[in-house]
Amino acid sequence: MTTRPNRPKPFAMIREFHLADWFTLGNAVCGTGALFAAMSYMQTGDVVHIYFAAALVVAALIFDILDGRIARWRHKSSPLGRELDSLADVISFGVAPAVIAYGCGMQGLYDRIVLVFFVACGVSRLARFNVTAEAMADEDGKVKYFEGTPIPTSVVLVALLAYAASQGAVGANLWAGSTEIAGYTLHPLVLLFALSGSLMISRIRIPKL
Repeated sequence: MTTRPNRPKPFAMIREFHLADWFTLGNAVCGTGALFAAMSYMQTGDVVHIYFAAALVVAALIFDILDGRIARWRHKSSPLGRELDSLADVISFGVAPAVIAYGCGMQGLYDRIVLVFFVACGVSRLARFNVTAEAMADEDGKVKYFEGTPIPTSVVLVALLAYAASQGAVGANLWAGSTEIAGYTLHPLVLLFALSGSLMISRIRIPKL
C-alpha cells in the first residue's frame, strides 16, 4: 500500500499569523502603495501623487508602531513576525523613500549611487538588529536601545520631499540645485540620504522608547 505525500494545506501559513502580523502586512501594503504613487507622479507629473506617496509612508509608520505594541500587549511574538517586520520596513522605509526621491528629481548617476547606498544601509541595519536583538534584550526580552538609527527615521526625509513638492522644489527646481562631476550629475540634496544611511549602520546607541 502506497502512502500519499503530505500536501501543504491552503492558507496554513496565514493561520499561524498573530494579530500583530496583520498590522505588519499593513505596513508592507502601504509601502508598496507609496511606490506606485511615486511611479504615478513620474508618469503624470501631478504633484498630488507625491503627497499620496508621503502619506502612505506615514501610514506605514503607524502600522509599524502598532504591530510592536500589539505584540507586547498580547505577549505574542515569533521569528516569523520579526522577519515580516524587517521585510515590510525595507519596502516602506528603504525602497519607497529612495524611489520617491528619484521621482522628485534625484536622477543623476551619483544620485542613484547614493540612493542605492541608502537602501543597502537600511537592509544591513535591519539584518544586524535581527541577529543581535536577543543579545541586547533584558530579562523581560525587551531591547532597551537601538544600535544605529532605526530605518523608520527615513519618514523625516519623505516629509521633507513632500514639503519641497508643495513649494514646487522638485525636478529641475530641487533645493540646492545640481552639480556636474566628471560629466555626471549630483543633486546635493541627495546627500541627506547618504547621511541617513550612514547613521543607520553606525554604532550610535539610541534608547528604545
